[in-house]
Amino acid sequence: MTASGEQSMASAGERMHTLVERLYPLCRSITGDGVRATLEIVGEYVPLQVHEVATGTQVLDWTVPQEWNIRDAYIADAAGNRVVDFAASSLHVLGYSVPVSRTMPLAELRTHLHTLPDRPDWVPYRTSYYKPEWGFCLAQATLDALADGEYEVLIDSTLADGHLTYAEHVIPGQVPDEVIVSCHVCHPSLANDNLAGIAVATFLAMALAEQTPYYTYRFIYAPGTIGAITWLARNAERIDLVKHGLVLACAGDSGQLTYKQSRRGDAEIDRVMRHVLLASERPHRVTEFTPYGYDERQYCSPGFDLGVGSLSRTPYAGYAEYHTSADNPGFVSPEAMADTLAVCREAFAVLDRNRRFVNLSPYGEPQLGRRGLYDSLGGRSDAKQAQMAMLWVLSLSDGEQSLLDVAERSGLPFDTVAAAADALRGAGLIKA
Repeated sequence: MTASGEQSMASAGERMHTLVERLYPLCRSITGDGVRATLEIVGEYVPLQVHEVATGTQVLDWTVPQEWNIRDAYIADAAGNRVVDFAASSLHVLGYSVPVSRTMPLAELRTHLHTLPDRPDWVPYRTSYYKPEWGFCLAQATLDALADGEYEVLIDSTLADGHLTYAEHVIPGQVPDEVIVSCHVCHPSLANDNLAGIAVATFLAMALAEQTPYYTYRFIYAPGTIGAITWLARNAERIDLVKHGLVLACAGDSGQLTYKQSRRGDAEIDRVMRHVLLASERPHRVTEFTPYGYDERQYCSPGFDLGVGSLSRTPYAGYAEYHTSADNPGFVSPEAMADTLAVCREAFAVLDRNRRFVNLSPYGEPQLGRRGLYDSLGGRSDAKQAQMAMLWVLSLSDGEQSLLDVAERSGLPFDTVAAAADALRGAGLIKA
């Protein structure tokens, strides 16, 4: 990468971190005003089409749930001191808690409290989406300091018919075939899971909008599980347009990059990500598909079987801070998010140019010199490599093998192979 390119990525990293910091205080869930507020902020960066799907709507085997919103919540001691306060962190309330306003002894209150005894200063993230319940999450150290006695408990929330909210941003391509990029917008104050994914997706969309891509790119900002299922249900008739896809999650921690392959394992996005990560010489891992994790499992469900993989740094539950208050903006870094963004851009640059060609002069090697192709290499430091790339493209352009096949078989950089294909196509020697 050039010096200016490195400066640009560093700047993007800082701006992504600023976006994470802006989104962090909002209380998100699978429905509600926190999701809308999140999408409103993202909409300042890229235009969004926001969709509202009514409670009770059947979406595949699921039903859109009631909408949850919360205004305030606290536990106060006998002196009126708020010992646990939702205003301090949205993690303090069990997600989807039903409303409660009571006074009760500590012994009864304890049955509604969630802590992490092995991490006494951290607050856990817990939810109860589909079972009516209420509760608070707090540090074990806070719980240990509570004296016996009566406590005032308030959760000022509503659980009522409303809507599930998700949004899309579409970058038109030269063809209607689509690449989807999906991230979940349902988690409250958790920076890596998944505000970093939202930020990387948004800045990737901004970068692609400056180009004229071959594919149409559709960015999906949706609540986890139920949001992706809703999107699939509402797009089932046009799902054949989706040719490739990537789920972004946990994109900002200091761990090495991890790519989880699609259910197919040999989808084009799988091959592209393996190639780009290996060629970049970044520390990384490639893992097999499992039917657990993020929304790749919805897109890859056997009825759809889309070629969708998942890119993260440290995978879910793979770091101690996962689903705790320690997953805060200080846990994610501009450098890590910039690196994740760079890999996405590199991968989509390969995906967008990966074509199959047919050699129009397949009987013997065509004369490249009289077509000016050798002369065009004059002065290039990689002239010999570029010449070999032309010969490899001609040799393997049988309509079956792609430019990625050429790069992998020849050991040449994909960019060099793609440039050779452009030159040969311009000379009328190959066609797509």
